[in-house]
Amino acid sequence: MMNQTAREKVIFLLIDGLRLDVAQVALGYLGHLVEVGQASFHPVQAELPSVSRPVYEVLMTGTPSSVNGITSNQVVRPSHQTSLFHLVRQRGGTTAAAAHYSFSELYNQAPFQPLHHREQHDPDQAIQHSRFYWDDNYPDSHLFADAAALQRHYNPDFLLIHPGGVDAVGHRFGGESKQYRNQAIVIDDLLAQYLPLWMEDYQIVITADHGMNGDGQHGGTSTAERAVPLFCISPRLRPGVYGEVVPQLAIAPLVCQLLNLQPTTKMGRFTIPGLAA
Repeated sequence: MMNQTAREKVIFLLIDGLRLDVAQVALGYLGHLVEVGQASFHPVQAELPSVSRPVYEVLMTGTPSSVNGITSNQVVRPSHQTSLFHLVRQRGGTTAAAAHYSFSELYNQAPFQPLHHREQHDPDQAIQHSRFYWDDNYPDSHLFADAAALQRHYNPDFLLIHPGGVDAVGHRFGGESKQYRNQAIVIDDLLAQYLPLWMEDYQIVITADHGMNGDGQHGGTSTAERAVPLFCISPRLRPGVYGEVVPQLAIAPLVCQLLNLQPTTKMGRFTIPGLAA
C-alpha cells in the first residue's frame, strides 16, 4: 500500500522515443500493474514538433513550442518558463534528475560541460541533485542505478528519470524493428526491478516524449511519431485502461495536481480521465 507521504512526491519516468503501440505489447510488467488494478493507462498525443528537446520543455513546463521558443534540438539555452522543478523548489521541496544533458541546459545552465556538469549538487539550482549523461548509448541499466542512488541519498520530492536506450536503438534500426521492440522489453525489465522499491513512497508517472517511425526518425505528424503512452500509479487516479487521448500539454498540470502544486498561469486546464478532483 502506498505511504501517505507519497501523495506529494512523484517519480517522473520519461522513456525517450517509445511509441504507443510498442509500449502496449512490450511493457508486460506495466501491463500487469494495470491488470491487477495498481496503475492506469492512457494514450497521449505528443506536441509538435515531435522532437526531444522541444517536448522536454512541453512536459516540464506545460507550454507549447510557439510559446516557450524551444523549437528544435539545436536551441541551446536555459528555459524562459517556470518548470515543475521550479515549482517544487518554490514550495521548499527537493528536486533531482538522472537524465540527458538537455535537461541541465534547459533548467540549470547552458552550455553543458561534461567535466563540470556531469554530477551536480546545488540547493540553488532548479534541479538540485543530478547525474546527466551525454552519450546517447549510455546504458539504461546505469541510468536506473544513477536514479536509485539519487533517490536513496536525497529523497527528492520530484525525481526525473530519463532513459534514452529505446530512442537510440530506434534511430539505428527503426521503430518497427525487433531491436526496437527488444529494447522496450529491456526497459520493462528494469521497471520490474525498480518500481516495487519506489511505489510505496512515490506516485509514478511514466510516459514518452515522442515515438519513432519505421525509418528511424521522428519530428513529424504521423501516428508512429506522435502516439505515446502514459501510465500512472497514484491514489489520485483510478486504475484501468482509458481510451480517450490525453494531450501532452496536460501532463505538466497533471503532475502539479499529484504534487498539490498550483499550476502556472501558462499551463492549460485539462480533464484527465480517472483523475479524482
